[in-house]
Amino acid sequence: MTQTITPNHSLTGARTWVGTIQIITAAICWGTLGVFSTYLHDSGFTGWQIATLRIVTAAMLILVMLPKLWPQLLKLTFRQWLGLGLQSLIGVLGMTVCYFFAVLHVGAGPAVALLYTAPIFSLVFSQLLLNERITRQSALLALMAVMGVGLTMAGNGSWANWGIVLGLLSGLCYSLYGVLGKRAMHHAHAAPLIFFTSILFSALLLLFIPATYSTYAQLIELPTLSIGYVLGLSVLGTIAPFWLYMKALERLPASRASVFTIFEPLTAIVLAMLLLQQHLVGLQYLGIVLILLAALLNAGLNATTTRVPRWLSRRRHPSL
Repeated sequence: MTQTITPNHSLTGARTWVGTIQIITAAICWGTLGVFSTYLHDSGFTGWQIATLRIVTAAMLILVMLPKLWPQLLKLTFRQWLGLGLQSLIGVLGMTVCYFFAVLHVGAGPAVALLYTAPIFSLVFSQLLLNERITRQSALLALMAVMGVGLTMAGNGSWANWGIVLGLLSGLCYSLYGVLGKRAMHHAHAAPLIFFTSILFSALLLLFIPATYSTYAQLIELPTLSIGYVLGLSVLGTIAPFWLYMKALERLPASRASVFTIFEPLTAIVLAMLLLQQHLVGLQYLGIVLILLAALLNAGLNATTTRVPRWLSRRRHPSL
């Protein structure tokens, strides 16, 4: 089932502009993840360690929300806890690990483009789990994204194959976050609660893994700049954009806000070229354009029809 957006005629032009600026800023912040993860990899961290640093550090910082959210947490049923747990482990931990490994294998630009294949997987999972009908327009846009993925593989040797697979898996996890969130919560809880639990559950799991503590021990021995990269990963690339996006949703419908998330992959690609000297070759440029165009047209189509698919509804409760 889809969510119908009721226009809010009380939104003024000023509120709309503020919301637009907030959502663009959030997307730009998300786009920095590839750069920070590359810097940390150069400091000696693996993709798993980078994902651990991002999630656990962010969880430690957002614990200040716990007193306010505690009464809501006590009201959750076992089924709701299970749904939130699956949403976190797949949509946050799974997506983060796959994305950061993809960045290390194929670069920040192609990795974030592959992440935006999420609508393809969302079509399938929404049909299977939510009984949503696949429209002709959605199928055509998915086909466009598939063609884009194929072109991003052009010009790379076999070394990039695992990076492509991991990038696609990050998109799969990215889409499942929204589908599982809708199925589990039925919009019964506020975005701050979803945001808090989605990071916290993954962080709690990581705390049971000994490698988490050795990762932080390794971080302490490195120069202060490495700690700055971790804080950038957690604050600028995680907490700040989530907060900005939630504030923007107070002023903009989610369907309209989703259009401006296109600045996320664009930022990642530009930063990868300027700061990391990662350049694309041949048809990869066209492949990334097709993926981003498919994502943009998908968001624009839903903004026009005022119906939000599952992969976009996840943005109400962000967890990236």
